[in-house]
Amino acid sequence: MTVDDEPTQRTVSARWILAGLITLLGAVLFVGVVNQGRADSAMLFVALPVLLAAGLTLAPHRTAHGQVFAATTIALLLAAVALHEGAICVLLAAPLVYAVAHGTTALIRVLRDANRPYVMVAVPLLLLPGLEGSGIAPRVAPEQTVEVTRVVGLPVDRVAERLATGPRPTAVQSVPLRLLGVPTPGQVTGDGLDVGDRWMFGYHGSAHGPGGHLLAEVESAAPGQVGFRFVEDSSITARWFTWRHAQLSWRAVDSGHTEVRVRVDYTRGLDPSWYFGPLQQVLLGAGVGHLLDMLALE
Repeated sequence: MTVDDEPTQRTVSARWILAGLITLLGAVLFVGVVNQGRADSAMLFVALPVLLAAGLTLAPHRTAHGQVFAATTIALLLAAVALHEGAICVLLAAPLVYAVAHGTTALIRVLRDANRPYVMVAVPLLLLPGLEGSGIAPRVAPEQTVEVTRVVGLPVDRVAERLATGPRPTAVQSVPLRLLGVPTPGQVTGDGLDVGDRWMFGYHGSAHGPGGHLLAEVESAAPGQVGFRFVEDSSITARWFTWRHAQLSWRAVDSGHTEVRVRVDYTRGLDPSWYFGPLQQVLLGAGVGHLLDMLALE
């Protein structure tokens, strides 16, 4: 056996002290992030798992990955309870949190087994990606855009008539939205395509929290297109992103088909950008597709 397999009592004590200090720092970080309203930043999803993994890996235990997995799972569940998040949030964040925790564990073990203690000073660099959106480091490209285009089997004048009646609730067709239980409008009121007309989308309460509503108002209108601004947003989705502007347009493809396009500008509410940016892009695209379903153009 190597010396590392049978650590001395002094080494064991030192590791326990270091692990305890890192874990304590992680607990303080978690409380601080929540109290400062930064619970959706990369600090929670990246920096905290790094500290947790570092603390458990440095502790004198043979099954570091097993301990990290168990502790990370418990931390995810506790975060869900403390932040009043539903299963969807835990499911979406879990791959990132597990990857960061186990990646940190593997790296620290490799560095430790290399018998080059001075290399461990590089470990704090792993925290840098976790600073995005925490207030210490700026956010990266939080303003995003999603666009969905659909060709429907209706002439352009019929499409304009149906759009003017406004959207109505309908069953969710998107597989990702259904599997994740993403909140969708359960009550919709309003109609019209003239400036000042309003569409209201109401959400039922769920495990994610109170439902709330989203109020969109037509701010510009021209032949074949209307622009919406969002007047109020108390909806359940406001914790994950903020609607900024929407553009609805349509044009004739031929005498019996019309192309309908919806472009939505929004501000992402979750960090880090390299993980939640593409994820929200996909889910918002599915959400905009559901809006087209609610317009009953087929």
